[in-house]
This record gives sequence, structure tokens and C-alpha cells, in this order.
Amino acid sequence: MEQSYAASEYNFCPRCAGRFEERVIKEGDPERLVCENCGLVFYLGPKLVAGALFDLDGGIVLVQRDIEPGYGKWTFPGGFVERGETAEAAAEREVLEETGLEVRVSSIVGLYSYEGQIPAIAVFRAAVTGGEPSPLDETMDVKSFSRDVLPWAELAFPSTEHALRDYLADGGGEAARESNAPRSFQP
Repeated sequence: MEQSYAASEYNFCPRCAGRFEERVIKEGDPERLVCENCGLVFYLGPKLVAGALFDLDGGIVLVQRDIEPGYGKWTFPGGFVERGETAEAAAEREVLEETGLEVRVSSIVGLYSYEGQIPAIAVFRAAVTGGEPSPLDETMDVKSFSRDVLPWAELAFPSTEHALRDYLADGGGEAARESNAPRSFQP
């Protein structure tokens, strides 16, 4: 999930297939990729990842990754938010796809971003509403860890550790709290 990309990876415009050049558009801003042919400014913004932390059978559920990056290491279930999908819905979908568990997200644990990294990671607190834990898509194991034996040395990403620490500091899933904010914003 957390990976760094260089702007030079992108050479051609998605609109007209013209070549990109790096150019400062506005003083004080970083260089942007601009198509030499049609002038399209290709913004390289972050990609949103959504995940969830929740308790099951007295422990915190983590998944062991079956893909790179982080193959064989532990993290919360999560993945990329699809275009037009809310972060909350993405977290619920990813949990189901990776663990076979149905969850309902409530409040946000935290938003994590790191210099030089593409994804911004939104981690939600959730409660299990159905299903049985089973390793599914991109997952080699699903395990509920008691708080005193979390696999700190085997975590896949810095965001996993940071989110777990925040989750634990705020009482974890002992009482999944409902957010006062609306479930999704409708413009």
C-alpha cells in the first residue's frame, strides 16, 4: 500500500498521447507534468486507501498479506478506494473481500500520510455484523490478536503501527462509537 513513485514514470498524456514535460505552473508550487501538445496539467495527487480496525473474539483482527508490498506481514484489512466510492464503503468492502467478515464502520481512527509516499490511509473503527473469518483476496491468514500479543515486529507498514497505537489509545473496539458526523457528504 505504501509506495513511492517518481513523476518521471509518466511520459505521455492520457488525453492526446503527447509527451509530458515538467513545468512550474504557479510560483511556489512544485513542478507539474504538462502535456507539450494539448497543455493538460496532470496532477499527481495521493491515492486514498481505506481500512478498518475492529475486535472479534476478544482481540484485534489483522490480516497477513499474501501480496507485495509487505508479503507475509500483518496489517489491518484495507485497500484502495474506487472512484465514486466513499471511504467508509471502501473500508467495509475491503474487510469483506479480505476476511469474509461484514463490518459497519463508525468513527475514524486516523488519517495517515507520509512524505514521499503515494497513498493517504484512512483507518476507521468498525464493528463486526456478520460472516466468519477466512483468508480471502490477497490474504494468507486472518487472526484476532489479544492486545498483549500484537505482532509489533511483523507489521507491514508504518500506518499499521500508527493506527493500532491510536486505536488502542482511544479504547480500541471495546465500544465501537458512532460518529456525530453524517455517514457521507452529499453536495
